[in-house]
Amino acid sequence: MLEDIIELMEIEGRRRNAPVYRLKSFLKTPFHHLIFTVLSSRTRDEKTAEACIKLFSKADTPEKLSEMDVKEIEELIRGVGFYKVKAKRIKDLAKKVINGVPDKYEELIKLPGVGRKTANVVLASAFGKNAIGVDTHVHRISNRIGLVSTKTPEETERELKKLFPEHLWAKINRAMVGFGQTVCKPQKPLCDECPIREYCKWYKLKA
Repeated sequence: MLEDIIELMEIEGRRRNAPVYRLKSFLKTPFHHLIFTVLSSRTRDEKTAEACIKLFSKADTPEKLSEMDVKEIEELIRGVGFYKVKAKRIKDLAKKVINGVPDKYEELIKLPGVGRKTANVVLASAFGKNAIGVDTHVHRISNRIGLVSTKTPEETERELKKLFPEHLWAKINRAMVGFGQTVCKPQKPLCDECPIREYCKWYKLKA
């Protein structure tokens, strides 16, 4: 059942052209994935994508980004939340990964601006490693449909790891994000169009 849920979420998100599935066109390297994920905090993927396209057109490597003036970076990423703080942060981050983005969790979380969620998303999306990045979509949907009953993203990650076989971990974030962007929205979810409503605790309580 769990594998079916993730597969149905992914199919529906792709069918509806969720923003998360359009990222491959410009996220070419682990560095791109890292910068995108840091910038995406408290920002819609569409806005983050616009900012990254502008940024990577000027600086698509850590070397180039580390040499840019912070004010120039600010102008390029202005559409994202807290862009002034993030401009300085990603410049510092670029300096730290000149020799490559690490592919181990313990090393990633030592980097400026990289927390647990960012590290796990990068491990899964950039390196294909078995990690679960729990953002607002993953936390909300997991609780809404009744997979978990948790208060924090950290608790959600821990419980999802108990539920899902390890080979599915890397698929969870993208599948749930795409589904959350298009169907299981924060406000006014499209329950009557939902392909997993038969599994959903929230839908059953509504019915």
